[in-house]
Amino acid sequence: MKYITMKKLLLPLLLLFVGTTIAQTSFDKDVEAVKNKVIEWRRDFHQNPELGNREFKTAEKIAKHLESLGIEVQTGVAKTGVVGILKGDNPGKVIALRADIDALPVTERNDLAFKSEVKTTFLGAETGVMHACGHDTHTAILMGVAEVLAKNKDKINGTVKFIFQPSEEGPPPGEEGGAKLMVKEGVLENPKVDAIFGLHINSGTPVNTIRYKPGGTMAATERFVVNVKGKQTHGSQPWSGVDPIYISAKIIDGFQSIISRESKLTDEAAVITIGKITSGLRFNIIPESAEMIGTVRTLDPDMREKIIRRMDEMARDIAKAYGGEATIDWQNMTVVTYNDLALTEQMLPTLRKVGGAENIQLQKAVTGGEDFSFFQEKVPGFYFFLGGMTPGNTAAFPHHTPDFFIDESGFQLGVKALSQMSIDYLNGK
Repeated sequence: MKYITMKKLLLPLLLLFVGTTIAQTSFDKDVEAVKNKVIEWRRDFHQNPELGNREFKTAEKIAKHLESLGIEVQTGVAKTGVVGILKGDNPGKVIALRADIDALPVTERNDLAFKSEVKTTFLGAETGVMHACGHDTHTAILMGVAEVLAKNKDKINGTVKFIFQPSEEGPPPGEEGGAKLMVKEGVLENPKVDAIFGLHINSGTPVNTIRYKPGGTMAATERFVVNVKGKQTHGSQPWSGVDPIYISAKIIDGFQSIISRESKLTDEAAVITIGKITSGLRFNIIPESAEMIGTVRTLDPDMREKIIRRMDEMARDIAKAYGGEATIDWQNMTVVTYNDLALTEQMLPTLRKVGGAENIQLQKAVTGGEDFSFFQEKVPGFYFFLGGMTPGNTAAFPHHTPDFFIDESGFQLGVKALSQMSIDYLNGK
């Protein structure tokens, strides 16, 4: 009798274990089944990149795929964005997953079979177009996640909202775009999103590795334009005019002293970069004006405020000291990408389960910016970095460069991570 009793007790536990194993194996098979599709999608997007607010063909491909899965699709969101809504078989919370879909005005130098040969005119200059930051990867991974989760509706308690966002790198001058416009148009409503996840491929992180940081993980970013006014004269007689190029050089030098001598970098990092200078037409004419365009990156609100104030003061006063004038126009591009502490802690067991505890690594904050932060201003969010560097490589090319390269063997971990995180969050694990 005792043996029969124990057998009766153990049998349900054994069946539960077997059922759980079968379910997990089935889920793994779904992830494995989309592996090659994700790579194919990524290569197609890479070979046919489109700039921000102009991702028409990209959006069409995304929408067509989501519709084929039976997912409710919204197009034209924030100009060229696509949103998919997948309702699970059981009621529950709403999770959003975001991928950015735009490319950059960069001419590719990689020798790939799917290398981008696309050309365009950007701000008056001829340039190539390239997915030089990995957004093609993000888009393909999220399409893979959509397929996996659509096959597992019966395991979902709630709703998954897939957000394919245009213009993460910033909209064209004079236009709205990106996450800020998506939020403005209500992408986090109807149904109301409870939390949002996102990932970014990283060329300097080894494949099959995930890195994350609780709290502030990426910087607030500003775009600024310095307008310097001088007095035009002949290049042989500089004393007859006011040289805006010389003033610009002094202003650049002064800006860097704000970082090296006035910012407490032991608290948080900060960066001031000038990316473009325009002035003059001829070698023998000192021009009347100069324009400098750049960016400020900060991780602390008080440092941000101080740096902006000091740049305004310094540009004005330096120009005045040399007989000219200078003003700065500011545009906030992103706020700090802030990983909700409780949500991050809640999802770490899932990441460790899918990637192995040794491959889920804590990292320091980075001075790159992400407009994913505008979603995080409204709902709790968790944003992490997925490895894209070939094993053994120690000199990966940075993002936003012509030689940027991503190892495709790590895509599967991205699909698995976002898929499992969605199900575990919605099912309260």
